[in-house]
Amino acid sequence: MATKSATVLARMEPELKQEAEAIMDQLGLPVSVVINCLYKQIVFKRKIPFSLDLPDAPKSRDAMTDEEFNEMMSIGLAEAKAGKGLPVDEAFAAIRQEL
Repeated sequence: MATKSATVLARMEPELKQEAEAIMDQLGLPVSVVINCLYKQIVFKRKIPFSLDLPDAPKSRDAMTDEEFNEMMSIGLAEAKAGKGLPVDEAFAAIRQEL
């Protein structure tokens, strides 16, 4: 058995780390085991073991049918009514942070 003495250091968003580690805790898996499994899969498959495709760009209004547009607007309205949106100032602040 190989000696485990190498270290992996990665910076990530604290919220993402907390969420992922909570799931790993529920599964009873230490972070080191999950990282080791990922590395083994990369070596075994000789590729990243999941898709890294870019998502499709959103359609412009001109590229949508009326049905597609109405469905998108219905979903947005339902989310807004359910309180799943952000106040405008928070939404623009989040956008500015990403720029």
